[in-house]
Amino acid sequence: MGFLSFIQIKRIRFHCFYEELDFLHSTPYYFYIESSFLITKLLGAVFMREYQNKTELINAIKEHYQKYITEFDSISEEFKNKRIIEVEQTPSENLSYQIGWVTLLLQWEKDEQQGKIVQTPTEKYKWNNLGGLNQSFYQEYGNYSLAKQKELLTQLVEELCHWVESLSDTELFESEQRNWATTKAKWPIWKWVHINTVAPFTNFRTKIRKWKKLNN
Repeated sequence: MGFLSFIQIKRIRFHCFYEELDFLHSTPYYFYIESSFLITKLLGAVFMREYQNKTELINAIKEHYQKYITEFDSISEEFKNKRIIEVEQTPSENLSYQIGWVTLLLQWEKDEQQGKIVQTPTEKYKWNNLGGLNQSFYQEYGNYSLAKQKELLTQLVEELCHWVESLSDTELFESEQRNWATTKAKWPIWKWVHINTVAPFTNFRTKIRKWKKLNN
């Protein structure tokens, strides 16, 4: 049963990354999405908050990141790869996910500024294979200690906030300001930033808190 199963509506239309997803249904509404990673992204898109300016966005990133990252202070290195069946990811995988997506966002911008043609999310992985992409993050960053992962992610978030600060209001809040961000959805850059920072920092904080509770 989907999280919107109680809503009685005829049609839901919303944009998700590069394409528009249409759900046609009768009432009540039930649906199932195979990849939980896609569900996470969809939730961040559907319930996306608005920002009045870049200062508000940056403050939201910092606030939600601080709440998220401090959850790992009480997890010892010996448990970094401990898998609990009720929770999708290990602590290391949880952090690797954030590292991977923030890195990608920054890389899209760097590549375009260097005149490269950017294929999102990557040349190897398409949007319908987010599970495979996330597995690649686990493999790339999973050998790091939790301390190193936390350090790396903190540096990336700081870099991202500096980048957001450097953007003009037009670049940040108007659509079609970057080729990598110009999709059928025509999201402005701020939405890409939100969906890869504030939203997952919030959602994955809930996941790691559940892991910690069950690990006690």
